[in-house]
Amino acid sequence: MTDSRNLAAPAPTATHGYISNKDEYLNRLRRIEGQARGLQGMVANEKYCIDILTQISAMTSALHSVALGLLDEHLNHCVVAAVEAGGDEGDLQMKEASVAIARLVRS
Repeated sequence: MTDSRNLAAPAPTATHGYISNKDEYLNRLRRIEGQARGLQGMVANEKYCIDILTQISAMTSALHSVALGLLDEHLNHCVVAAVEAGGDEGDLQMKEASVAIARLVRS
């Protein structure tokens, strides 16, 4: 599998695919940040291990949901635009997306 560090940075686009949903992503990330603070409090207050693990699982699912949303936006905006433009940029974007998907699958 190609390492993302071996890929050249893609050419900047006018906007990123997630821009139309930026506020939604920011709200979701703020909730996740609150979950992380809650987890710290649970550990500090010596809560039951299984309750902490349950909250970690919820936070992990929330992060995966954000990641999949961003990936979908990237594929439908950045990758499609690069492929339509032709040339090497489309191949680069596809390889970069494949690396990102592999990273998500491993996490």
